[in-house]
Amino acid sequence: MAQRTTLTLEDDVASRLRKEAKKTGKSFKDLVNETLRRGLQEKEKGAREPYRVRARPLKLRPGFDLDNIEGLIERLEGPLHR
Repeated sequence: MAQRTTLTLEDDVASRLRKEAKKTGKSFKDLVNETLRRGLQEKEKGAREPYRVRARPLKLRPGFDLDNIEGLIERLEGPLHR
């Protein structure tokens, strides 16, 4: 059973919902309910852990020097790399 209530939306939110309703052909009411459900489901899942990347040593082979990029490219691609 649906419950009727008054909801005040900020202009930017209402505008985005209207555009999405027009684009998808859904009613404004259905789109608001669907969006709220999705938001509540995400909140119930809890905060996600941030994605973290662990740095590892590059371990270049002997003779490779990152301070000399031109020499590195020539060594990798040959003297005719241009």
